[in-house]
Amino acid sequence: MSDKTRVLFVCLGNICRSPTAEAVFAKLVRDEGLSHRFEIDSAGTGDWHAGEPAHPPTRATAARRGAPITHLARQVVPEDFDRFDHLIVMDASNATNLRRLAKNEAHRAKITLFRDYEEGADRQAGREVPDPYYTGQFEEVFDICERAAKGLLAQIRTK
Repeated sequence: MSDKTRVLFVCLGNICRSPTAEAVFAKLVRDEGLSHRFEIDSAGTGDWHAGEPAHPPTRATAARRGAPITHLARQVVPEDFDRFDHLIVMDASNATNLRRLAKNEAHRAKITLFRDYEEGADRQAGREVPDPYYTGQFEEVFDICERAAKGLLAQIRTK
């Protein structure tokens, strides 16, 4: 890794999954002594939570697990495609929304599903991170983010 790698995690409202992924990945990068090599952020495809902190149970879970979330929600903007190397989405709907926003094929090529990096992920159960806002699966989402973050970092390190 010669230059700073820029990673943007994306979900629907940017108050549960993507800020969890951002915090988990940032903690992993910090623990590996690589913070200076990364720019990490998160955003939502919708704007209704812009400026708000993460959902309270999301923040509580992350704090309890050692990855506090201080991020305030924001919406993805077209400039994010130029600014970030990787746009990591939590589900297929997020991917579809980003593909519509992308200007070209190079931008679309930056979009990947987070669980594609998760070693041993049950592909039969789906490749999407469940939305705990609706399911209440805050601990499970945190676990998924930890596994996928390790795979993402491993893949970035091999490039």
